[in-house]
Amino acid sequence: MHSDIVISQTDGRPMYLQIMEQIKQRIAVGEWTPGDEIPSIRQLAVALRVSVITIKRAYLELEREGVIVTQQGKGSIVAPDPDLSSRLYDEELAEHLEQVVRLGMLLGLSSKEIVHRLREAIDRLNEAQLTKETL
Repeated sequence: MHSDIVISQTDGRPMYLQIMEQIKQRIAVGEWTPGDEIPSIRQLAVALRVSVITIKRAYLELEREGVIVTQQGKGSIVAPDPDLSSRLYDEELAEHLEQVVRLGMLLGLSSKEIVHRLREAIDRLNEAQLTKETL
């Protein structure tokens, strides 16, 4: 269940943020669904070879964000929110779009140019999808 969570030493972000992001991704894509048990803090710490404190911080933040629910003595589960997956998708999309805008601004692009390039990317993907479907 947790074997594909990977901590990158070159990422630059704290480990707890990397863990949070990957747990959110699993929930967003439906790999972990509302009500599913997630690994205990100790299990995940051992599997990832990180401090229990690191996992605890990630879980506390996820709980604060309403992503997981922890019950004393029973462990943690994915929050029983039927809209959780779509909410996490929306949050991730918003983060990526903000990164695109930031990068565009760093490159000196205007808002119109950023939008134009985004539309071009959409067109390229649509064309690739059509080509794929016709093969």
